[in-house]
Amino acid sequence: MWLITHASGLAHDTGQMHPENIQRLRAIERALAAPEFNGLTRVDAERADQSAIARVHDGDYIERILAAVPSSGQTHIDGDTAVSPGSGEAALRAAGAACQAVDAVISGATNRAFCAMRPPGHHAEPNRAMGFCLFNNIAVGAAHARAAHALERVAIVDFDVHHGNGTQAMVAGQSGYFYGSSHQSPLFPGTGQRREGIPGNLCNVPLADGTGSDEFRQRFRDEIMAEVDAFEPQLILISAGFDAHRRDPLAGLELDEADFTWVTEEIVAAAKRHCNGRVVATLEGGYDLEALAASAAAHVRALMS
Repeated sequence: MWLITHASGLAHDTGQMHPENIQRLRAIERALAAPEFNGLTRVDAERADQSAIARVHDGDYIERILAAVPSSGQTHIDGDTAVSPGSGEAALRAAGAACQAVDAVISGATNRAFCAMRPPGHHAEPNRAMGFCLFNNIAVGAAHARAAHALERVAIVDFDVHHGNGTQAMVAGQSGYFYGSSHQSPLFPGTGQRREGIPGNLCNVPLADGTGSDEFRQRFRDEIMAEVDAFEPQLILISAGFDAHRRDPLAGLELDEADFTWVTEEIVAAAKRHCNGRVVATLEGGYDLEALAASAAAHVRALMS
């Protein structure tokens, strides 16, 4: 299994008090330095070609984001989304990691990959940055799988506590894509209601504040994974956010590491049924450092198995 990272993720400096800060990546790196993860193939992320990003983002938007990167200090794209001098490189490599991972699993170089990169991506819309996200890494990877490898059916599964409004905007009504999301509702960004679902294309599973393991597992299995099985994907991508953990300060679900192990195992089992076990995961949220590190380790452990 591949672990794709890059030092540029530590140069995207949003400020020490920002929830999505450099310490998130350092916490994951420390957790994955444990001896049990020695079997990982550790790979530096490549930079995405702008043409790959332009499959899901407007070309002028890409230029605006890169032009907004300051030469010093920090600039806010919006109230939540900050950039620093290293942010452009980090964003290009976060999107590039998703494409690189797709290439690796399709070629058979590995069957699974985890992209421990930042900034995250699933809130970025075709022409709008938001929610700490600049480019929609998972959507870039999915579009790359379709365009570069001629895959006909690509599934994206998202268990971040926040709905991936950007990913939904990019794949809604698009043949060849399935997007399934479990998320707390009501909560930022306010999208992801069940009525937004499209059979065979979009499945939203909103969860009330305080939802715990039993309901999460039942609904994820019976709603999202049932649609994944019906879709019969040739590749499964995961928006792996760990902010549904009960310790997370930005939300109110009551999951823990065992739930992230379970959901990863469910996704891997589906991948084995439909696409030779091919899974690519990209890091999204998770803002309690201890919970993030333990949850990411649980996720990677399950991917390795």
